[in-house]
Amino acid sequence: MKFGVFGINMGACANPRTAVRVAQAAEHRGLESVWTGEHVVLPEPQAPPSPVPADVPFLDPAVALAFIAGQTRSIRLATGIIILPQRNPLVLAKELGSVDVVSGGRLIFGLGVGYLKQEFDALGIPFDRKGARTEEYLEAMLALWTQAHPSYDGEFVRFGGVQAFPRPVQRPHPPIVVGGSTTPAFRRAIAHGNGWYGFALDADTTRRFVGELRTIEARGIRPSELGPLEISVTPAAKIEIETVRAYAEIGVDRLVFLASITSEKTALASVDRVAAVQDEFDRER
Repeated sequence: MKFGVFGINMGACANPRTAVRVAQAAEHRGLESVWTGEHVVLPEPQAPPSPVPADVPFLDPAVALAFIAGQTRSIRLATGIIILPQRNPLVLAKELGSVDVVSGGRLIFGLGVGYLKQEFDALGIPFDRKGARTEEYLEAMLALWTQAHPSYDGEFVRFGGVQAFPRPVQRPHPPIVVGGSTTPAFRRAIAHGNGWYGFALDADTTRRFVGELRTIEARGIRPSELGPLEISVTPAAKIEIETVRAYAEIGVDRLVFLASITSEKTALASVDRVAAVQDEFDRER
C-alpha cells in the first residue's frame, strides 16, 4: 500500500510556504505522494454540485507542484485531478512535462473530465462531449511526449511539423491516472490509464467500483504495455488503521487521505496521522 495526502495546493496550502512545509513533512515521514485538486473558477454563490465555497483558494496545479519540486527530493507530485477538457493539450503537455523535468521525474498525471457546467461556461468550453474531448487531448499530449516527430489529427485537435522539448524525464511518459466514478470513466482508465483514482469513496462504494473496473478489464480492451491497473482512492473515512485494512482488502494500491487544510497546523497534523497509520500498517505486514 502506498500513502499520500490530498490538498497540497488549496486552502491553507495555497500559501506556498505552508505547501512546502507540508510536502517536506510528508517526505520526511515516508509518505509516497502529495496531490493537488483543481477548479479554475468556482460558481458564486456556491450551488450544487460545486464542492466548496467560491472563496476557497486553489493554486494552479503545475505552478504549485513545480514550486514544491524545488524544495523536496523524493516525494511524488500528483495532480488529482486536472480537468483535461478545459485545457489546451499542447500547453498542458509543456507545463506538466516541465514539472516532470524540474522534479527529476516525480510527476503523476491525474486527469478527469469535470462536472461543473458553470466552470465550463465561464471558460467558453462546450460541456457536451467532454469525454471524447478528454480522450483526444490525452492522446495528443502523449504524441508530444513520446513520438519522434509528433503529430495528431483528431476532431478537436490537430498538429504536425512541430516539436516540444524537453520531453518528460519518465519514459515513455509520466504515469496516467484517470479519475471518475462513472462507467465511461472506468472504461477510460482501463483503455488509457496506468491507474484509476476514486475520490471521497466509502469502502462499499469502492468495492463496487473496483468490481466494475475488473469486469471492464476482462473484456480485453486494456493495452498490455500499460501493465496492471493501479487503484488509488481518497477514502470517505477517518485516518485510522481500520480504514487502511478495509481498503487493502478490496485491492486498493494507494490511499490518498484528505488533509485538513484549514490551517498549516491541521495540515501538518494530518500528515503525522497518515504517517503513523502507514507505520502501523507496515508493521502488521
